[in-house]
Amino acid sequence: MTVKETLARLGLPLPAAFRTASGAPLPLTWVRVRGDLAFVSGHVPQNPDGTLAQPLGKVGAALSLEQGVSAARQVALGMLGSLERALGDLERVRAWRRIFGMVNAAPGFTQLPAVINGFSELILELYGPERGAHARSAVGLCELPFGAPVEVEAEVEIEV
Repeated sequence: MTVKETLARLGLPLPAAFRTASGAPLPLTWVRVRGDLAFVSGHVPQNPDGTLAQPLGKVGAALSLEQGVSAARQVALGMLGSLERALGDLERVRAWRRIFGMVNAAPGFTQLPAVINGFSELILELYGPERGAHARSAVGLCELPFGAPVEVEAEVEIEV
């Protein structure tokens, strides 16, 4: 089963390209391909239309652990949407090499790896243990762009 077929089976649509509330363009490339590597800029949770998903705020204060995990899963979907737009086909991803997960954490909140598990577990479900396994960091920060609860950046190996 392909990644797209699995997403359809799970009822998970890939969001449109991210757009800020003001509509102002961001001066970056969401996916930068160099040889057989794709470097993916940090993504935040998105709605299907590409807008910033709610709720916003700090995990461990405004958001529960479960809401943080859900936000990380939404980040994975947004990133997959960006990869599909850049690569044309999600099957071109040969391996997820590394992800860097950032959590907008309330003081004292230490369950950062559990939050980023929402991202990792979806990638593993879609790509399996060979292609989906990745090195990972999960860090807590005092703020993230737009008040997002989670941001993740990645590096993937692709078929050229």
